[in-house]
Amino acid sequence: MLIIDSKDCENIDKALKKYKKKFERAKILTQLRERQSFTKPSVKRREEVLHAVYKQQISSGKIEK
Repeated sequence: MLIIDSKDCENIDKALKKYKKKFERAKILTQLRERQSFTKPSVKRREEVLHAVYKQQISSGKIEK
């Protein structure tokens, strides 16, 4: 649960802006999306390896963006 300390003289827009920043930093939305479906650890690892290979190919110049 996110708690925002707002002062009496503070504008509601500023409080909303603080809430949005705190929400993004907490990465709550990404956690919710990850929990919607289960992915096997072997599949996660395979995706990480393929992504690392792709990044390495880009850095070596074999693939252009």
